[in-house]
Amino acid sequence: MQNRLFVGTLCGTVLASGIALAQVVSVATNPQGTLGYRTGIAVAKVVTSKTRVTARAQPMAGSSTYLPMLNRGEIHFGFTNGGELQHAAAGIKTFAGKKQADLRTIGVMFPLRSGVAVVGNTGLIKIADLQRFKGKRAPTKYTSLAIIQDFIAAGMANGGVSYKDFKGVPVSGLAKGALALGQGKVDLAWVPVGSGLAKKINNQLRNSGGMRYLDLDPSPTALSRFKEVAPALRLRLIKNTKIAGIKKPTHVAEMDYIMLTGKSTKEKLVYTVTKALIQHQEDLGKAFGAFKRNKVNQMGMVKETPYHPGAIRALREAGIKVHK
Repeated sequence: MQNRLFVGTLCGTVLASGIALAQVVSVATNPQGTLGYRTGIAVAKVVTSKTRVTARAQPMAGSSTYLPMLNRGEIHFGFTNGGELQHAAAGIKTFAGKKQADLRTIGVMFPLRSGVAVVGNTGLIKIADLQRFKGKRAPTKYTSLAIIQDFIAAGMANGGVSYKDFKGVPVSGLAKGALALGQGKVDLAWVPVGSGLAKKINNQLRNSGGMRYLDLDPSPTALSRFKEVAPALRLRLIKNTKIAGIKKPTHVAEMDYIMLTGKSTKEKLVYTVTKALIQHQEDLGKAFGAFKRNKVNQMGMVKETPYHPGAIRALREAGIKVHK
């Protein structure tokens, strides 16, 4: 009887004091080994260590797969690039007729940089050199991240060629398509700059000149062709030749990598998570280097989907402007 009274008193004390068990939330990511996965691991680590929320990264086939789940409220958080978010919000391309109207923005995590890469000893240096590479093999389909084909198509358009000039090789996702270059299954690929994938491919091709990113053309006409295919992309000049695949100063593609939630996610939870990300940028950078590129005052600049009320509250408290 005394034990029952003690337990009852203890439970009452816990409830009265506001102490609660840590909430467990899901953070959807791309497959293990990818930039998306490492982003999710870093976010989960910081949120778990700095708040009472326990965040667990859940690797899935790709964001094309989990964005609808996020939209339906079946998972708590996830990530995508600016290009795919445009398609999901508008209900076009991969999401044709399936507008993801209940997606809500947390904020920009960092700029994501990628480019069209080839084997180093091909002699190709700039993107227009693809005009003498016609008939070669290019990855296509990207069943779990279909937006990548659009990005490659944009790179091709920048160089004055198109997919019809190449032999398509279906792949399942970003990692598979990129690794196919190092395995000799394709002759060009879309590869994230500075990623583990890039380092691995560069090592696989060490006896063939390594991997080389083709220099995208910043001229107005070429840039117009590029933006027409993939409006979310912009060009960035990378000068650091210590980065795998950067043989000389090279223009690559850049876009925002964005954290999302669903409309139904509780405001208090979103506020807590967003506040932790704002306040612990240094810890995020230590967990995953890509976060070191983030400018926290630009977290509120996403235009494609509305910001979640919890995120708006946290961002505005930090003095960060939120796009309406």
